Amino acid sequence: MKIEVIKGGLCAVKGVRAYGIKEGNKGLALIEGGGKASGMFTTNKIKAAPVRFTKKQLEKGRISAIIANSGCANSFTGEQGMRNAEKMAELASSCLGVDKEEVAVLSTGPIGVQLDMGLIERQLGEVVKGLTSGEEGSTAAAKAIMTTDTFHKETAVSIDTGNDGQVAICGIAKGSGMIAPHMTTATMLAFIYTDASVDGEVLSGSLEAAVDNSFNMTVVDGDMSTNDMVLLVSTGKSGKISEGDFEEGLTFVCQELAKLIARDGEGATKFIEVKVSGAPSVADARAAARSIVQSPLVKSAIFGERPDLICGRIIAAVGSSVIADDVDLEGISISLKGTKAILAVDNGEFMDFSGVVRIILNGKEIFIDVDLGTGGEAEATAWGCDLTCDYVRINAGVH
Repeated sequence: MKIEVIKGGLCAVKGVRAYGIKEGNKGLALIEGGGKASGMFTTNKIKAAPVRFTKKQLEKGRISAIIANSGCANSFTGEQGMRNAEKMAELASSCLGVDKEEVAVLSTGPIGVQLDMGLIERQLGEVVKGLTSGEEGSTAAAKAIMTTDTFHKETAVSIDTGNDGQVAICGIAKGSGMIAPHMTTATMLAFIYTDASVDGEVLSGSLEAAVDNSFNMTVVDGDMSTNDMVLLVSTGKSGKISEGDFEEGLTFVCQELAKLIARDGEGATKFIEVKVSGAPSVADARAAARSIVQSPLVKSAIFGERPDLICGRIIAAVGSSVIADDVDLEGISISLKGTKAILAVDNGEFMDFSGVVRIILNGKEIFIDVDLGTGGEAEATAWGCDLTCDYVRINAGVH
């Protein structure tokens, strides 16, 4: 199978139109494109109104449109919040001539504030006029849902299915802070469309696998939002694709979006990728990788470019993960990579690495490879960013 990165964002998918506008910190995006759909949602016990509403909408397994606002999360807003989420679906339904029960609603922004429905209705009128299947439509929608994001996030791929057949899998996302999603069933939102002809079970199974290996392995600050949501819609307007190829392509798209979110972490100056190998199981590898990339001590050492602290803190993070009892202290090895590469810990022994590690930590991309030395063959990768003074300023509201 050949995966080719293409231009066009969501609108590279046959049957999709999109657009969005942003006024100050208040934005609205609309995506039109009907088909089989699946979604994954935050496991935060306090779920925002649009999460609860859209989860119910998806029970039929079909979506015709997505409407999403930024600047207000519509979370912890009681019955009025649910009425407003339903009103957003009604407005989109009326403008597009689609079934209200097939409209997904998403929101992102401050918690505990009611939506300005007058503003949303006015903005929707402008957005509908701009709906397009051109590349600019996807970009406009991606920009409209930004909150503390510093750049919009979109990616698109084309997959060769053989016999000159092509299908597209494309997505947009937002996320910069409050990023530690854990979806087994500032916020992380992602909308992914495909024109591949895929049945509902394959759609759901592939989405769960892709999210587990992408968004669920991305940590900016360790806080889980009340609004996290990933939606996948298939217009079915191109050919069929094997389940394995579809899942691989979808995972690629989700990982590219996840890495963009990590790179745009609030206040971040460095992108971090952590790969853990030699684990007894994939679950163990994931737990260790997330523990490292989520550790404030590891993230702070990387921000401070401290070669004397980084490896000790990585080891502490591994020891605090769920697999700690299985770790062989004399088997752990740690490699650090950037503009240079070095084996910093070899079979439980610290090496002489201070000079080279300082050069590595001075870079904008830090790659950490940890071999747990348990004899296991499982591995996993997580993504994140450093923890900076600017992160605290942003979230303290200090400018």
